[in-house]
Amino acid sequence: MTTAPAIAPAQGTEEIQDAGHVDVLIVGAGISGIGAAYHLRDQFPDRTFVILDAQDNRGGTWWTHRYPGVRSDSDLFTYGYRFKPWRGPSIAAGEAILEYLDEVIDEYGLDRYIRYRHRVTAASWSTGDRRWTVEVTRGDTGQRLRFTTGFLWMCQGYYNHAKPYRPRWEGMDRFQGVVIHPQQWPEDLDLAGKRVVVIGSGATAATLIPAIAERAGHVTMLQRSPTYYFAPPATHELAVMLAPLDLPDEWMHEIMRRQYMSQYHWLARTSFEAPDELHAFLIESIRPLLPEGFDVDRHLIPRYRPWQQRIAIVPDGDLFAALREGKASIVTDTIDTFTEHGIKVSSGEEIPADIVVTATGFNMSVLGDVAFTVDGEPVDFTERVTWRGVMINGVPNMAYVFGYFRHSWTLRVDLVSDLVGRLLATMQAKGATMVVPTLRPEDADMQLRPFSDPENFNSGYVMRSQHILFKQGDREPWTHMLEHEQEREVLPKADLDDGTLVYR
Repeated sequence: MTTAPAIAPAQGTEEIQDAGHVDVLIVGAGISGIGAAYHLRDQFPDRTFVILDAQDNRGGTWWTHRYPGVRSDSDLFTYGYRFKPWRGPSIAAGEAILEYLDEVIDEYGLDRYIRYRHRVTAASWSTGDRRWTVEVTRGDTGQRLRFTTGFLWMCQGYYNHAKPYRPRWEGMDRFQGVVIHPQQWPEDLDLAGKRVVVIGSGATAATLIPAIAERAGHVTMLQRSPTYYFAPPATHELAVMLAPLDLPDEWMHEIMRRQYMSQYHWLARTSFEAPDELHAFLIESIRPLLPEGFDVDRHLIPRYRPWQQRIAIVPDGDLFAALREGKASIVTDTIDTFTEHGIKVSSGEEIPADIVVTATGFNMSVLGDVAFTVDGEPVDFTERVTWRGVMINGVPNMAYVFGYFRHSWTLRVDLVSDLVGRLLATMQAKGATMVVPTLRPEDADMQLRPFSDPENFNSGYVMRSQHILFKQGDREPWTHMLEHEQEREVLPKADLDDGTLVYR
């Protein structure tokens, strides 16, 4: 990239330096951004691009989440990219995932495109110039930069890393212990012999509790309502059977990838077609792993149908092992108040605690909370609808990556990257410098639906964020949240000339 002389600042403002122009600007150097960069470089080797990330290293969630035991909650054969074989166990720790991403960055020379500590704050589209102007603040120097690009690819994920969801309960101010959130885990926290209460029962709690149970005096999972769990072996039995054959990495990866796809397709399909059957399967599969006399009905029967929220993966049943060994326990109740030395629940019981971990989830972020404008007009995403879960109506030359809730996120990274590649090729073939998803006349009276239908998927973090998220319509291509089994057929065949994309 060439760097132009600094632009003189307006009176009363900080100087903004011109950082140059690229064909494609990718926001985010996590699993989405790295995957998008690989596909862009593979399909369009002559195009210039840059990856901007607000963090000081790669990995996104895997860099910011450092609580004990942090690991994938889906298998790595499908969470890994289709172009890069995964060689480890099916479920892996965050550190192993970062090492995998490092290999991708090194093997495909992506490090020279990444700019860390570059937080995107605003993106402005000009139809006259056919380009985005992207404003960036450097986290290390405070310097403000201005990039321009012909195409903006938002791969920042959906977490608000700076502001996790932290409810306030009565009495928290008088609690004499330590209260922490997993997203902000202190490196020097001493757990030895401590009484720990983990508020929450989702994937984070299920991961954290067995990881700290060995060091803590006792760990109590305090849940308002139960979660569905699935306890597969950390290494799939098929992988164990194939190991003596010493197959090439590419073969092993593809075989296991298809096996896990089939498994998750069955789970998702059964959750709609036979939810009672799936409920029985999940509950009965973990019953033998529980302590004798454990109250399954109270602590492990959710109030929703399977897959209406994420199923928490417990490899080798390690959470249940902690329960059997007496190192952990579950209390199902609501919080009445914090006390000086613990938490009093509605039943009147007081749970003693030295440390309270609020594994209560996170807040979603809409396209990185970047301030978008199109031709000088601010974009209110709550008034917009998605185009195939890839673009937003009325927003030109911008795509985003949002993965699956019920399958590995990365399965959709590959599919979306293919679609964006086809879109860029179509623009080139047409000689177009602009493409914008546009509602057709027949879509004018289309019923707008929320980002997520609660009957489909209703996890707390999604329901809490509905009011800030974009919408979907009642017909294709203005819908999203299809299952992978559907999208792997639909997206590769998506008609880019059906009138919903206007090229100029």
